[in-house]
Amino acid sequence: MRYILNLLIISCLAFTATAQQPNVRTGAQRTEAYLPLLKGKRVGMLVNQTSMISPQTHLVDSLLALKVNITKIFSPEHGFRGMADAGEKIGNSRDSRTGLPIVSLYGKHRQADAADLADVDILIFDVQDAGVRFYTYISTLEELMVSAARHKKSLIILDRPNPIGHFIDGPILDTAFRSFVGMQPIPTVHGMTVGEYAQMLNGEGWLKEKIKCPITVITCENYDHNTMYQLPVRPSPNLPNMRSIYLYPSTCLFEGTVFSLGRGTDKPFQVYGHPLLPKNLYSFTPRSVPGAKSPVLMDSLCYGYDLTITDPVTDQIDLSFILNAYQLFPEKARFFNNFFDKLAGSAKLRQQIQQGLSEAAIRKSWEPGLQRFATIRKKYLLYSDF
Repeated sequence: MRYILNLLIISCLAFTATAQQPNVRTGAQRTEAYLPLLKGKRVGMLVNQTSMISPQTHLVDSLLALKVNITKIFSPEHGFRGMADAGEKIGNSRDSRTGLPIVSLYGKHRQADAADLADVDILIFDVQDAGVRFYTYISTLEELMVSAARHKKSLIILDRPNPIGHFIDGPILDTAFRSFVGMQPIPTVHGMTVGEYAQMLNGEGWLKEKIKCPITVITCENYDHNTMYQLPVRPSPNLPNMRSIYLYPSTCLFEGTVFSLGRGTDKPFQVYGHPLLPKNLYSFTPRSVPGAKSPVLMDSLCYGYDLTITDPVTDQIDLSFILNAYQLFPEKARFFNNFFDKLAGSAKLRQQIQQGLSEAAIRKSWEPGLQRFATIRKKYLLYSDF
């Protein structure tokens, strides 16, 4: 099975904004399944640039054409049009194309309040996730569920395939390290769609105050957890192709170090390096670019590794990158920053790397947690599992 999956993945490492996925219909494309639920309702939509129902048509434009009364847009990290930097503060605004007000749910204002929802009867969530715990769209989903429950609003989740939904892997988050890049005790790679994950949040009582959110999940058609789904639109500015998405669970750990992981180059999440590594290695220089205005090590010549010249591991996290970087870096005391433990979900992975544990030993330590999570996960699946 692994060999077949790798062949499928290698054949689709790039995607474009016009790419189509044969046979799969996303929840958003199944208009007939949810349009009746919107009749006579004032609709608030949490959407971004991934909320497309065809290469040319955004969900908001489609529903407006169908006379749905959309009163407000809510936006996650990177904004409604998806061009803001990671972590960039985004204020409220008005969409120039539709005239609709946009309320940012990223930054200090992560939950919609009573004023935000005063002119909303029902909420829609339609955002393409990347399948990784520290990708913040599922955190925004959780906050929206809490908002909806507290203010007595129902929520429709238009499900989309998980591009790495064919495996689970990584350490389980210790809730003592809870943050917006990891809110619940799940592994780094959770193997769930946002619809499935929303059911888990409700079912496990993980929402604040164990509140329950009334949700309706509009499922995908012709999708299961063995489907190697090729994203038709980049989910955020620095995930430009499928290779970056497959590498993301592994290389994003460099966000918690002094290394560059390629932000500010044409290979974000696909290279890593630092000026202090050996100068005979691959070299690159991060620059200020749209979506990475102030990248780590900006304008510094870095030496490291180009991961685009080999086929990525596609069914587990590849720890060899971070272990190799730590071994080569001459100033180990400053290799990690305070963000690493939040990304990893605890201090344990950092400590294991510092202690010189092998990849096999580290992976072995994950097994009990992954087994427990797999049992919980099965209760909430909407699609056939791998």
